[in-house]
Amino acid sequence: MHRVYLITTGGTIEKEYSEQLGTVHNSAAKIGQYLKQLRLPASEVEVMPLMNKDSLEMTAEDRAALVGDIAPLLPHGDPVVITHGTDTMVETGLCLQKAFPSLNVPIILTGAMTPLGFEGSDGLQNLTESLLATQLLGPGVYVVIHGQVFPVARVRKDRELATFVAT
Repeated sequence: MHRVYLITTGGTIEKEYSEQLGTVHNSAAKIGQYLKQLRLPASEVEVMPLMNKDSLEMTAEDRAALVGDIAPLLPHGDPVVITHGTDTMVETGLCLQKAFPSLNVPIILTGAMTPLGFEGSDGLQNLTESLLATQLLGPGVYVVIHGQVFPVARVRKDRELATFVAT
């Protein structure tokens, strides 16, 4: 059985629409309900909610908490997927790369430009691709999104194209 740790931090992938406020915001984790839609007979995905916030609101303390949650997982030798807002995903990835310079597993950051459950959402695709990538990638920190894989040190968000591009 292939085990994957899935740490949720929020971001657009987990946003929902509030009819009362007329806004999209982070309020409750929803990754679990989408994992149930996937057929993963050879995988055990352990969801670990850490926070549920827009990545533009993430602080150095939030990133330190993420490092703290990942550190005890690494000796198990199982890959880690992190759902994260796209605006500061690379910044967090570089922080993880610095904190863990000698990884023995892949750490994958993914997110969405459109929230899960919204028409045209890329969230389920990106989540699915990230879970598959845990079986294909070697040790390191990566961004997996829109059918692409990038080492975190060689990627940036392109707001005009609404995706990530190599640097």
